[in-house]
Parts: sequence; structure tokens; C-alpha cells
Amino acid sequence: MDQPVPPDHGGGTDYDHLTTAVWDMDQTAHAIATHGMAHCSILTRTDDDTRLLVIDHLGQPEGFLISALAPADLPTAAYTGVREPDGLAVPADPFHAAEATTLHLLPRYADALAHARRNAAALAAPLPKQIDLTWADAALTTPVPDSVALAKLLTEHGFIRDARQDLLVLPGDDTAVQAQSVRALGARLADLGVGIGMRHPPRRHPPRRARYPPARRCPARAAE
Repeated sequence: MDQPVPPDHGGGTDYDHLTTAVWDMDQTAHAIATHGMAHCSILTRTDDDTRLLVIDHLGQPEGFLISALAPADLPTAAYTGVREPDGLAVPADPFHAAEATTLHLLPRYADALAHARRNAAALAAPLPKQIDLTWADAALTTPVPDSVALAKLLTEHGFIRDARQDLLVLPGDDTAVQAQSVRALGARLADLGVGIGMRHPPRRHPPRRARYPPARRCPARAAE
């Protein structure tokens, strides 16, 4: 990391733009919510604009809290379902602090950022003209769509993700509830210009047994 921003010890700076970007739901978020933030440092890695927030370990006699800042170029919806790369408490020793950040925080940040960027790409995916719902016994299934917005809409209407088969499944335990969900989903999709197709799975015919002509008996040959 390079280009550190020196701490502001004045205490009068408005840090709202930073506190809202803190990508943490653990120690750092709790410390800021409890004690506020009077000053901080920002460490920026210039090759990919990764930014880390460093604050005093508020409420503790020494040490610091380090957390990642969420990138500003992603839409809010891109963070849906992304686990925060929670920060960590580090000692005042810079070598141990750097080691803990490199081994723990930065890998979590990289994973979370990759997930958020995949979401952002999916948000931009065009909507299909139609989604097909296929009967599977009493349930309805459909492949997980590329569009995050469309997948979210399906889950809002009762579809549950089956990660093993990469399907969204609408259970049929209560057929009245299932039918109501499909009607409501159809109305929402119609507003988006997307239709619904209902399909039955292809029938599986048992394999045909091969037929062989009956064996012919050879006439007994007369003794010579």
C-alpha cells in the first residue's frame, strides 16, 4: 500500500463520506457507531485503487482498526448477497499490522470485490423475452438467470435456489400459494416485457427390448 493520507487531528472534519463506505459489519463498524470518528488515515494501493481505512482502536488503550472501503464505482445493488470483508484489530507494531492485513484482510476484500463485480456485470445483463417454468413433480423450476434483478424478482416470489442443480425452485406444497406466486410474478414480469412459459419435462420412455426371430430347428439329417 502507498500514498497514505496523513491523519487529521483537528476533529472538525466531516467523515460521513468515509463512514458510509466502510465495508465492515464487525469491530470497525461497532467502534464508529459507538465512539464516532474524530480522525483517520486512508491507505491507497495505486495499481487497483484499493483503499483501507485506519483508525485508533477506539475504546482500547492502544492499537488500530483497519477496514476496507467499498469502491465507489459499483451500484448499491451490486453488494446484494456479498459478505463484508470485515476489518481487523492490529497492534501498533507496523510489521505485525502489515502482516495481518496482507494475510487476512486483503484476501477477504479481494473475494468480496470479485463477487460484487460479478453482480454488477449481471445487473447490466439484458432481460430475456421469456422465462420457462418446468414442472418437476409438484414444484416449478427454472435455471438461475444471468440477470441479478430477475433472480431477485424470482426469489421475492417464493423461488428458492438449489445450488446443487443451479436452479430456482418454487415449491408446490401449497398449490394455492404456488398459483398465486406465479400470477403475481407474471404481472411483474409483464411490466418488464418478459413473458412466462410453462413446460412439462420430456417423457422418458422405457428402453425397447430387442426382438429376435424365433430360433429355427434344423431338420435331423438321415444317417448315411
